[in-house]
Amino acid sequence: MTSNFPEISISTERLVLRPLEEADVPAFAEMMNDELVTAWTSVPVPYTEDDAREWITRGAPAERTEGRGVVFAVTEFLTQRLVGTVHLGKVNWRVRSAEAAYVIAPWARGEGYAAESVLAAAQWLFQDRGFERLEIRTPADNTASQQVAQKIGCVSEGVLRNAWIARNRAEDGRWTDVRTDLIVWSLLPEDLDGMPGETAEAGYSSYAEWR
Repeated sequence: MTSNFPEISISTERLVLRPLEEADVPAFAEMMNDELVTAWTSVPVPYTEDDAREWITRGAPAERTEGRGVVFAVTEFLTQRLVGTVHLGKVNWRVRSAEAAYVIAPWARGEGYAAESVLAAAQWLFQDRGFERLEIRTPADNTASQQVAQKIGCVSEGVLRNAWIARNRAEDGRWTDVRTDLIVWSLLPEDLDGMPGETAEAGYSSYAEWR
């Protein structure tokens, strides 16, 4: 029997993590077309509104209902603008582990939103759902993503050599594939106990049956 996550909303001091909605399509497509998102992820190029609609209405809900993970839209609490997305995927229900991936819109970077949203998702995963491990894999040259992992208390476990294909924009504007290493990070429930006070106390609230 397949397990799955509930459909919920998670709130922090500044953010709300909630299910993606069809109204998010324009902002989501714009975010996923950003050059840094293209470079470090495997999303289609260009990323159209049809791509966004397919993910939001079919792909993301299926992650949850089929037990593979859960996808959150990350929005500003005050403005309700879409600032990013957090995806807890590759779930192993027996091991109680998952892998986190995250994207932040270009205009919202530098505000600590990635760390705040991933930390809230991790706290919920550990405290509400009884998980024992959260993994993050960052391309070797993606220092911003690595800083997020470090900020929330992850431990670097090693390098998966030649394990990812990033993309590089050539002078003629075309994107080319570039092989790269992946750094593996992990976060366990006990890692949150030893975190700096400000981060550990960021906290979250979750609300079931979001819609």
